[in-house]
Amino acid sequence: MDFQLDDEQRAFQQRVRELAKRELAPRAAAADREARFPPENLRALAEAGLLALAVPEAYGGQGRGALDYALAMEEIAAACAATSVLVSVHNSLVADPIVRWGSEEQRARYLPGMARGEPVGAFCLTEPGSGSDAASLRTRARRDGDGYRLSGQKCFITNSGIAGLYLVFATLDPTARARGITAFLVERDAPGFTIGAYEHKLGIRGSPTAQLFFEDCYVPAAQRLGDEGQGWRVAMSTLDSGRIGIGAQAVGVARAAYESALGYTRQRHQFGQAIADFQGVRWILADMSVRVEAARLLVQRAAGLKDAGQPVTQASAAAKLYAAETAMWVATKAVQLHGGAGYLLDAPVQRYFRDAKITEIYEGTSEIQRLIIAEQILKANGE
Repeated sequence: MDFQLDDEQRAFQQRVRELAKRELAPRAAAADREARFPPENLRALAEAGLLALAVPEAYGGQGRGALDYALAMEEIAAACAATSVLVSVHNSLVADPIVRWGSEEQRARYLPGMARGEPVGAFCLTEPGSGSDAASLRTRARRDGDGYRLSGQKCFITNSGIAGLYLVFATLDPTARARGITAFLVERDAPGFTIGAYEHKLGIRGSPTAQLFFEDCYVPAAQRLGDEGQGWRVAMSTLDSGRIGIGAQAVGVARAAYESALGYTRQRHQFGQAIADFQGVRWILADMSVRVEAARLLVQRAAGLKDAGQPVTQASAAAKLYAAETAMWVATKAVQLHGGAGYLLDAPVQRYFRDAKITEIYEGTSEIQRLIIAEQILKANGE
């Protein structure tokens, strides 16, 4: 596989980097401090086509592949991790499954608007009693004439409130576990659908996260995504691809922390020299650089496999696992290299530290990624 970007990819990467530095980075600290997503960011993303990455050109989108998506996610996350979460969920967890699983009517109805960020998408799988064991979800769907009634609760839902379209997973038969799960496209104003309390989070504080409640929420059958009982396949195939985006997000956060530490250690002097001149510090900077680059290559490899139409389950899990743990390690070392200055809330590096942690948790914890990788290894070797 050729790991060199072509001229068009480099140009795209540069355009996103410039936009992220100009539009997103200056608002990142305030978004974190105020726990509020800046509406200006949404407009900037929409105008740049970054909410249309997964939408085919036939529906007004960019029609870009997984590698371009990973390039964009890294640049956005390096500027503002909270904003990158919105881009990830909207593109890879909602628009992409509509492209792959939706009817022509659903694609025509939702994708042109999603390309403009009208509506933003949200992915609704996790519940209070089902996190890593997603097949145990309890939100019920029951037939009602030409539609369904949804009843239940979701939690930790990204883009809550901002989103106008929610991809919701519910079960027609809880005893059937994965075989009973069905996917539905629920619009924000659907009767019986309400947004609950917003969560106060350690990191990515500018990304709204809330509980969702469904009380006999009516959803027309035309808004079922895929067939009855296909929801588990929709969810798992979506997360396979979505982990590429989270891996790229983690690389962006790690890169930002590394660059901050590199700059600080060059200008901070102790004992008559820049602390970057001490061997111990240099070794840490070298390890940071190597880990960020290795994580980036794993992410880009997984993206390349997806673009080539190859299976990505193991590759995306490996990319997400290594990139997430790299982000946490690099951000921790970056705070340490800043010393007391890194512990102050005015320092960007402490935000990178807090933002990095979630990449080890959402879209499958690091422990779940290891289980996925081990299962794929054993399957390939005749378990």
